[in-house]
Amino acid sequence: MNLESPTVTVNKTAEEVFEFLTKVENFEQLMPESKQKFEKISDSRFLFQLKGMPELVLDQKEAIAPSKVILGAASDKLPFTLSADIADTGDGKSTTKLVFEGQFNAMMSMMIKNPIQNFINTLSENIGKL
Repeated sequence: MNLESPTVTVNKTAEEVFEFLTKVENFEQLMPESKQKFEKISDSRFLFQLKGMPELVLDQKEAIAPSKVILGAASDKLPFTLSADIADTGDGKSTTKLVFEGQFNAMMSMMIKNPIQNFINTLSENIGKL
């Protein structure tokens, strides 16, 4: 299952957005209002829980300065990645798009598609407000 957020313009350079997204504690600022729990586990790992959803642990899998940050599920039970594609547009601005890629059976995909799409859209909107 592949889902994408809309591309948002950020009033920060690609380097600034990249630096923000590589600090896992900053993801707390991007979470939806339905966030019930957020905990930094290490410099590359955090746990979060949204209302009505199980706790998820994300690891920073890869960081390619200043254009991409890839987070992935720490558990093999729900294998997925969440990538932030960052592009500098000049004038101290950049664009960011989130891409979710997961391997789920058809039933699971149907159940989680809308909540995940809403989640990445909210993260993207909040990145745009930085």
